[in-house]
Amino acid sequence: MKDYTQKVWPGFNQNVRLTHFSQEEKNIINVLSKEWYVTNGGREIIIGSKISYKYILIKPTDKYRELFNIEREIPVVFSSYDKFEPRTYDAFDQIYKEYQDLRIEKIAGIIISKDNDICKTINSLTKSDEEHQVIIPFHYGELHDAMSDYFIVNRVKQFFYSRDLFAFQSALKKELYFFGRSALIHKIIDRHESHENSGLFGLRKTGKTSIVYGIKRVLDNKEIPSVYIDCQSPSFHMRHWNTALKYVINEIKKQNHIEAKLHEEQKYTLENAALCFEADIIKLQKKCCDKCFMLIFDEIEHITPYVASSTHWRNETDFVYFWQTLRSISQKHSSLFTYLIVGTNPYCIETVKIKGIDNPIFDQIPPIYIPSFSITQTKEMVEQLGGIMGLQFDESIYTKLTDDLGGHPFLIRKVCSMINALVDIKDRPVRIDPILYSQAYKKFLSSELSYIEMILSVLYEYYKDEYDMLTFLAIGDIETFKNFANESPIYTNHLIGYNIIDRNRNNFFFRIDAIKQYLANKNRYTVLHQTQEDKRKEISSRRNQIEPKLRIITRQVLSSQYGSVAAKKQVLDILGDPRKTKYSTYNLKDIFDANKCEIYWEDIRKIIEAHWEKFEHIFNRDRASFSTYMKTINTYRVDAHAKDIGDDEMQLFRVHIKKLEEYCDNFI
Repeated sequence: MKDYTQKVWPGFNQNVRLTHFSQEEKNIINVLSKEWYVTNGGREIIIGSKISYKYILIKPTDKYRELFNIEREIPVVFSSYDKFEPRTYDAFDQIYKEYQDLRIEKIAGIIISKDNDICKTINSLTKSDEEHQVIIPFHYGELHDAMSDYFIVNRVKQFFYSRDLFAFQSALKKELYFFGRSALIHKIIDRHESHENSGLFGLRKTGKTSIVYGIKRVLDNKEIPSVYIDCQSPSFHMRHWNTALKYVINEIKKQNHIEAKLHEEQKYTLENAALCFEADIIKLQKKCCDKCFMLIFDEIEHITPYVASSTHWRNETDFVYFWQTLRSISQKHSSLFTYLIVGTNPYCIETVKIKGIDNPIFDQIPPIYIPSFSITQTKEMVEQLGGIMGLQFDESIYTKLTDDLGGHPFLIRKVCSMINALVDIKDRPVRIDPILYSQAYKKFLSSELSYIEMILSVLYEYYKDEYDMLTFLAIGDIETFKNFANESPIYTNHLIGYNIIDRNRNNFFFRIDAIKQYLANKNRYTVLHQTQEDKRKEISSRRNQIEPKLRIITRQVLSSQYGSVAAKKQVLDILGDPRKTKYSTYNLKDIFDANKCEIYWEDIRKIIEAHWEKFEHIFNRDRASFSTYMKTINTYRVDAHAKDIGDDEMQLFRVHIKKLEEYCDNFI
């Protein structure tokens, strides 16, 4: 909790003037003054031509500061209309602009409305926009002298504590919940103003697009023209390099609201596209008072050679000609534009030649990797958002979040969201201690692996060597990892840049424990040169996991094809005496129950092969391979394999059981 040194008592600032309010509204303000300190009487705000709102500013007293971790002044907007309209929110924007140099709380606001359904309406609007500030609604008739002493604070709790401010899935378009990236944004803006190009790189969910939105906000505030190009859009990457240039020109014109007559698309031929682009962008710049454009290319992988979404970018020379054009023009006109390349991997600026031609942007753009959060940045985000939600974190938790999750803001938010889900609203405010944190973190590791997969997916799909290096490090195969590192130092630099791993002299280690645990668990059966004990343990574990699945599949398929009675007869015939007689009174389900009947691995193989036409769709219609897999696994069962198991035998076992695991999991 913050240490609030200056006490704040309920009441009025002596300079507050309320002459523009009705008597009913003055009464409401008087009620609020018993809970809050009224600092400013505000004024009337006109939205559009005739829509009128009034407001005051109130400062939280010690009670509210401690309950909700807020200390800045909160705007209270009065809407005297019978029906609430979303444009009322525009009044808050005007207040923020008017008092931008003062300490106004932008995350929270209060609305006093004459709409009888104001609470329901606000809840509905908030659900439609997850980035919306927290609005606490009241009806005019609710705030009066006779109401309960706890009425106001309970309403604030209701709307503050019900929001999960950590649970953002999409890129943050607004500044409201955006933390920790101001220095990076201004670094890129400074480079632009010095007419330098930039490259911004990071894995998925590291906040690349949120940072781009932040850059756009600063550019707009500075009245610097820019254009955002989403390279993953088929509208862009499906075009060849020459018409892609025309697309950029059209977007510059559209996004900056410029009126100008430019070359038609048919003029952008292979021979003339560069000339047309140069002439058009010069004309557009003159319309913008000769200001330098920033061209932002997001998701650059989609036009990068060898990994691009469209064949002409992936396998042909479109990338070369596109960037030859931009580089040539930018060198000729140094104040015309700069470009910002945003993506996962800086391969496009690190490769020397493409299709035997010099890469125009090789070594021309320094890669900037998105840094991880420091403990201070983690604390700033978690403390502010958590406080509003009634979650008061122990100081040690900020260090744990940063260390366990490598300062990755998205993963930090996910774990904090799980903490939020574990705490009942009625128990808030509540202190989050290491025990509760550990509970949430373990739950995250066991149930939210899809987010780790999402973060690593680009590496797995497009940059397999880097992904394999991480895998080797996670499973402890340090020798293979170092061989990769020595042969291709650039891969190691990428992984360090992503803040997934770090180096201490010649030793490498994971910075994000969650990724290490994910990869180690996923690849636990790929470790080479195991001890005999480890080999037998793996064989036993994997066989014990797959055998119940095979029993279920066999029983379900036979039952569905023959009915349970006829299927039982088919199974007993294959088992033969004495088991046929022994289990004649058992039902089909009990026969396949390992705790009730003796039915072995070889029995399952024989049953499936005897009725292969009923099972072939499950096992890829390859009877010979299925038989081989089953026999191999049976050969290496722990109770039958007394001699040492060689590495080659172990790899054969792994290949065969992995195929069966895939078949069974797909069916079940």
